[in-house]
Amino acid sequence: MSTAFSKEEKAAMKAAVAEEKASKKSADLEAACLAAIGEMTGSDKELAETLHGLVKKHTSLGAKTWYGMPAYTNAEGKVVVFFQSAAKFKVRYATIGFQEDANLDEGNFWPSSYAVTKLTAEDQKRLVELLKKAVSEA
Repeated sequence: MSTAFSKEEKAAMKAAVAEEKASKKSADLEAACLAAIGEMTGSDKELAETLHGLVKKHTSLGAKTWYGMPAYTNAEGKVVVFFQSAAKFKVRYATIGFQEDANLDEGNFWPSSYAVTKLTAEDQKRLVELLKKAVSEA
């Protein structure tokens, strides 16, 4: 088993360092998020644009990038929800994930990320419910 990082993992780590520097310089973090989405193609771009629109419309989360991918933070700057493209990691589905600051706890066992290949109107409705719950006062 190799302990070396893949080209994609190395790029994500470099992106994380650049993001940290940008946040300290008060850079336009939403512009960076939109630029990351703009660089995507196909269904990844469509999914990321849809997520971005839903987050902006239904929550007060702030946009930024996180490991080079679109992410959305709470008032404390903690990532609550993120998008990971399928193409970047050469997998068959994109991921919408929630971090520990998302208030999605359900007993002792709950999902924290979702595989996504398409977002129908019904899927978007469910995603909005998750987003609203994630930012609710637990």
